[in-house]
Amino acid sequence: MKVLIVFAHQEAQSFNAALLARSVAELTALGHTVRISDLYAMRFNPVATSEDFGERRFPDRLQYDREQKFNLQRGALSGDITAEIEKLLWCDLLILQFPLWWFSVPAIMKGWIDRVFVNGAIYGSGRRYDTGGLAGRRAMVVTSTAAYPGMCAPDGLVGALDVVLWPIQNGTLAYAGCKVLPPFVSYSVNFVDEATRHRYLDDYAERLRRIETTEPLLFHPLADFGQDWRLKPGIAPQTVGQGARLQADKIDVAPT
Repeated sequence: MKVLIVFAHQEAQSFNAALLARSVAELTALGHTVRISDLYAMRFNPVATSEDFGERRFPDRLQYDREQKFNLQRGALSGDITAEIEKLLWCDLLILQFPLWWFSVPAIMKGWIDRVFVNGAIYGSGRRYDTGGLAGRRAMVVTSTAAYPGMCAPDGLVGALDVVLWPIQNGTLAYAGCKVLPPFVSYSVNFVDEATRHRYLDDYAERLRRIETTEPLLFHPLADFGQDWRLKPGIAPQTVGQGARLQADKIDVAPT
């Protein structure tokens, strides 16, 4: 299996860096091919501007998504975007690894998504959810937080983790066509002892050993929606509350 890890942490001595190193070692030992986009090390530019395009369809007013499609068709996207699209389309499994900042990904990863999930390749022209440009691929969020598990419960201070991760798991990965696997979360990493951090690493390695057989989360296919873009009569919504159920059942959630 070909694995792309998009990594967003600026500190080489961080716990996230240890998770990354462990994942590369484990995946390689299992016979998988791994490529890494270390966004901070690459000094990846997260800012979407007109400089991303060699040509302009609408020179008087920047319409970023339409220029993406136009320049993709002409092979005129900037080199850094083209290189990342190649990696993205190459992989069978996409791992987005980041510390959870303000209920979301760090800005550098959000900018990577904005610039690399290009209209005409990843979405657009009817490509969304099971018909998305990344259909056939698996994806997983690997994240860490200073929050304690109870804070991320449905009745916790932060709220259910599936709600927190909804924009990235549903609005990005599933929307682009990926089968989204349950996230791997390391809790209260600032406050736990070294033994617990090592246990997180071991748990992550175990998750990776089962990566090809792990059941994905459910996101409704496009066919479940009517012309009004709402679920068809008789189809019950099943996506809300997945993370809360996973937490309640203690399935694939790192121990504290």
